[in-house]
Amino acid sequence: MNDIPPGTLTLMVLRTLEQMGPLHGYGVARRIEQVSGDRIQLNQGTIYPALLQLEQRGWIKASWGVSENNRRARFYAITRTGRRRLAAEETRWRRASEMILRFLAPEDAS
Repeated sequence: MNDIPPGTLTLMVLRTLEQMGPLHGYGVARRIEQVSGDRIQLNQGTIYPALLQLEQRGWIKASWGVSENNRRARFYAITRTGRRRLAAEETRWRRASEMILRFLAPEDAS
């Protein structure tokens, strides 16, 4: 994966599932790539361990279904706990971003 800060993928996966509803892993990865303007490239070795970790934490749940090309696939959906975590992550990222922007444009920080 590209150089993105730790925890960023968690935020992106949770936000994607909140906005798009249940998706299979490939769909989650493609949507993240699309929203990033293809600046982020995710492969199976990146997205599936992240999805497994989020599922183990109870932030997403998985169920079997059929993909658009008629193949059996695991679909992931955000849980209530995941929505709470997403809200906390968004707050944390917004605060961190605002702080960094103050250093990048110090004349605007007064």
